[in-house]
Amino acid sequence: MSLLLKDRIYTMESPTAKRGVYPLHGYKLGLYRLPIKLEDPLEMKSIMDGLKKTFAMDTFADRVFATYTWTEENMPDPEAKGYQKVNLNITVEIVTGEVVDIIYQIFPIEKFGDPQWVTDYRKKADYYAKMIIDTILRNTILADKMVEYFVKSDKLDQDAAIQRLEEITPLAKIVPDAKPKPKAEEPLEAAQVSVGEAFDGAKPGPIDVEYKSHMPPTIPYTVPSNKNVIKTWGRKGTENSRMGVWGEYVAVDFDICIADGACIDACPVAVYEWFDTPGHPASQKKPLMAREPDCIFCLACEGVCPPQAIKIFQRK
Repeated sequence: MSLLLKDRIYTMESPTAKRGVYPLHGYKLGLYRLPIKLEDPLEMKSIMDGLKKTFAMDTFADRVFATYTWTEENMPDPEAKGYQKVNLNITVEIVTGEVVDIIYQIFPIEKFGDPQWVTDYRKKADYYAKMIIDTILRNTILADKMVEYFVKSDKLDQDAAIQRLEEITPLAKIVPDAKPKPKAEEPLEAAQVSVGEAFDGAKPGPIDVEYKSHMPPTIPYTVPSNKNVIKTWGRKGTENSRMGVWGEYVAVDFDICIADGACIDACPVAVYEWFDTPGHPASQKKPLMAREPDCIFCLACEGVCPPQAIKIFQRK
């Protein structure tokens, strides 16, 4: 067992944990709080880029997800009668901010179908989760932050601090070049938007579903009421003449949107709320995906949007 997590595992054996604590709802939950800060989006991107060849990496708002998948077989010969195979996975979540929380959840085996023949599932999932955590802390920019913390808090020299980190992360895989230098993005005003200049009225739909590759990422927007962070692409300036696409999973091209309100009425979980956009040529307000993490991917809003300004992407 990873020494980092020894005596620091919290377990919830209930069907669901309290919603709103973390998006991973409890069955068995492991949690470790690191005494370091991670708030810079470029540092989060560095972790994503550094480990994307090792784990399946994803990010949403202030969280980074790393998933490890392994295969179980009930017998060694795939040609034998009764042979079965199942792909299992475990996800570790890094919750960023003033402190860094690393958490993981072990779901019941039923989540993967009905592979009741799998042996030691929970034990293996627990081991792989800790392997992911140790790998992240040994290889990414979090390693530098942990070493810096040991130097300051325990008065260690650099070599002793590195040795301390290695001792508490014995399950780490070594990943070469897993600390890419964070690169500053182009300022918003200088961003080159591929969809043209200002226009009169709404531009024609539908939304470009490849907007993430066709438009540059621009300054995200933080919802005042709940602090959810909404990513944006293709914004230009701050006067609302070109608003681009808002939302990573609940994506709305605000330059196509005519603010008819159909999406607000159709959404069963109240993801959207009205958002003032004075000066925009298509409409003076927009349906903001203020509660984007609550989306249940029912596609109701996408189906009722008259100008086809909405695209829902189910998070992997």
